[in-house]
Amino acid sequence: MERSAAFASKMTTLFLLVSLLPALVMAGHDYKQALSKSILFFEAQRSGVLPRNQRISWRGNSGLNDGKASGVDLVGGYYDAGDNVKFGLPMAFTVTMMSWSILEYGNQMAAGGELPHAMDAVKWGTDYFIKAHPEPNILYGEVGDGNTDHYCWQRPEDMTTDRRAYRIDPSNPGSDLAGETAAAMAAASMVFRRRDPSYSAELLRHAEQLFAFADKYRGKYDSSITVAQKYYRSVSGYNDELLWAAAWMYQATNDQYYLDYLGNNGDSMGATGWKMTEFGWDVKYAGVQTLGAKFLMQGKEGQHASVLEKYQQNAEYFMCSCIGKGSKNVQRTPGGLIFRQRWNNMQYVTSSSFLATVYADYLSSAGKTLSCASGNVQPSELLSFAQSQVDYILGDNPRATSYMVGYGNNYPRQVHHRAASIVSYKVDRSFVSCRGGYATWFSRKASDPNLLTGALVGGPDAYDNFADQRDNYEQTEPATYNNAPLLGILARLGLGHSGYNQLLPVVLPTTKQIVTPRLHVPAATTTSPISIEQKLTTWWNADGKTYSRYSTVVTNKSDKTLTSLNLWISKLYGPIWGLTKTKNSYTFPSWIQSLPAGKSLDFVYIHASSQAEVSVSGYKLA
Repeated sequence: MERSAAFASKMTTLFLLVSLLPALVMAGHDYKQALSKSILFFEAQRSGVLPRNQRISWRGNSGLNDGKASGVDLVGGYYDAGDNVKFGLPMAFTVTMMSWSILEYGNQMAAGGELPHAMDAVKWGTDYFIKAHPEPNILYGEVGDGNTDHYCWQRPEDMTTDRRAYRIDPSNPGSDLAGETAAAMAAASMVFRRRDPSYSAELLRHAEQLFAFADKYRGKYDSSITVAQKYYRSVSGYNDELLWAAAWMYQATNDQYYLDYLGNNGDSMGATGWKMTEFGWDVKYAGVQTLGAKFLMQGKEGQHASVLEKYQQNAEYFMCSCIGKGSKNVQRTPGGLIFRQRWNNMQYVTSSSFLATVYADYLSSAGKTLSCASGNVQPSELLSFAQSQVDYILGDNPRATSYMVGYGNNYPRQVHHRAASIVSYKVDRSFVSCRGGYATWFSRKASDPNLLTGALVGGPDAYDNFADQRDNYEQTEPATYNNAPLLGILARLGLGHSGYNQLLPVVLPTTKQIVTPRLHVPAATTTSPISIEQKLTTWWNADGKTYSRYSTVVTNKSDKTLTSLNLWISKLYGPIWGLTKTKNSYTFPSWIQSLPAGKSLDFVYIHASSQAEVSVSGYKLA
């Protein structure tokens, strides 16, 4: 009896320890370390001449003649996954999602010392896109051929495969490819707006041209670049990319034209009709619906509130389906991972989790809740969902496997990746032939000679099963678009929220070249050259007080450039963003030197009171 009692006591203690294990494991994850490793992966995917500050030392220069046969310099960019092809559509989506991560959680990345690395990762992609867009209506969308590339198993430094360049143009359109690239350039222009204004302006110029090209010459890119069909077929078509690009252009420019595009085309292009349960490099509807909901919560909907409300309804349908509280929910593995397909399922895990993360913060900033079929849901539940998915990735799963290479102790060792699986060119420069690579390196039943740090592989099947084998490409191949959304989530989880308001407007550029048609604005009938319009955009309760957020738009209604402006603001009892404080007034922010005729600037403030009094105390016209 004593032994039985002792045994029962030990079993009770063991049960308690086991029951506490998930919490202990969760508390032990180092999201900041995972963020650092995730960014490192992009350095392993670089094509071209590697920079001096390259940290993945086992890689070397590659693809140095890309584009030469076509008379264009296409050196640079990223290899998409475990092969040596540069596919434009997933590369552009990767850059868009990296930029979105920085725009939402750049402050957290800076606090963790990773913002410069993340911005370098974006710039490696945008530098390439500038080269790939040599004329307004020409965009190179692929270098290399998947068929010949997959026939060989070679390091990028050795590759002897066909490096032909493929492009879209007015006779061979690709609205999806051009639209996604426009989105990437627009998002990246905001990333660099303060650090490098001239580079930011260059990116925005390309974005505007690419959007105009995508919209005017419509067609699916894989009908023009047919070699992409087997690998990155555009199943969803191009309407989602056109809307997605317009949303990013609106964020980058605050131009009414792009808001009107979203409002006027939401029905015909599917944003108000499609209720999605996936988001990724092909299908962008959930992403553009999330941005539409953001504009609505920001008070930037203009005359399109009714349409953007439909965007928001569909965005919330997506969110509810992810957390299992919708009318149609996303499938989950027994271990809790959302599951869509057996080939590289992780791409959907990270992209869905990112949308849930940013939407949770949008709702919190607006003081709102999520409306699901089962009832209202707090924003914290969305964030908990995203954290559960990241924790699964990092090892909280039935196999206790980290699906991020180099994180933890139990991670994939035989990654389906040419460069990682073959001895480094810097260690052994002996030529690895096309088929010889398969015989010598691909077939090895041993760990990769090079650690592909931070790579997020395809992941387990619908039953949490995973085979760490190099030929198991469905599960062991990584991809850049797996990692890109993960950057933002890891920054948010690892470095917190710190009270940031995710609905504050993005800083406007100083100048931009207009290449798309604009709506006619009737001439002002008032004699005042400057108009001021204030609007209450949201409010919330905290500590017994009601806080209000006001958006104020100042417009130069004259036919001359406004070179100097002084505003008098009284009855202001809180912080203000978008203006520079002088001794007794407010003037242009640091990123604006003048305001051209017909243009506007906006600023916001938050306080626990009615709207402040804003008036013009002085100005000069050129």
